[in-house]
Amino acid sequence: MEVPEEFTKIESIFVRHRNALLLRGQFTPIYTDYYLHLMQHGIRPPGELDQMLKDTLAMLALHLVARPWAESIAWTANLRAPRMNLFVTGGSFDESITGRIFTEDVREPDRNFFYAQTTTVENSKPRLSTLEIKGKDPIVWLSQYYDQSEQRPARAFRLEDENFAIVAAQPDCDLEWLESLDAAAVAKITETEETTILETRRFRFHCGCTINKILPILGGWKDRLDDLFGEEEFINIQCPRCAAKYRVTRDMIV
Repeated sequence: MEVPEEFTKIESIFVRHRNALLLRGQFTPIYTDYYLHLMQHGIRPPGELDQMLKDTLAMLALHLVARPWAESIAWTANLRAPRMNLFVTGGSFDESITGRIFTEDVREPDRNFFYAQTTTVENSKPRLSTLEIKGKDPIVWLSQYYDQSEQRPARAFRLEDENFAIVAAQPDCDLEWLESLDAAAVAKITETEETTILETRRFRFHCGCTINKILPILGGWKDRLDDLFGEEEFINIQCPRCAAKYRVTRDMIV
């Protein structure tokens, strides 16, 4: 019996008279799928890193709804302490986001950096953006990213019960109001302000990787299998997008 797919619904809401865009969603469905994924593949990230990845997944999903449908976006945060790469990616057409943490063989930067790559259906050449980020909080990174790469102010908020929100400035935004917001005020915006729902999109935690998609990574080893396997009957490889683990035997590499 198949388990029904659960999606997080993201609402894009225009806040009239404030000229701001509210993006909000409840992320328990995505987090449930994420933890099922970890259990399936025996992945146990440290608690602090786990929370950072979850927060970044939420930020990406909300940001995707502020962007055109045809975009796929990938973010990588390269941090000094803890030394790691945090990677998330997703797209509205696929209705999915995924991500993982890299802690081994990570280059130690002299500062924390955030890399964004945006690809559209019409143009396969990605648009790249790089910025220095402060601290370890993905909620704070979001504002820094909007200031530099989106060229407009935005603020992100953790709300209760795994709800998250972004409030992003639109032309002629009431910036004093935007700066004054706190989590309690954001949670009640649709009650205290005149708003209009512009659209709704949905997302799940899903990579789509398979062993057949992963095997081409090892194609260059087909003439050096002894170097790759040594005396082992199989090796384990991980998906670079979601860290899913796959067992590979010699006869699978052709």
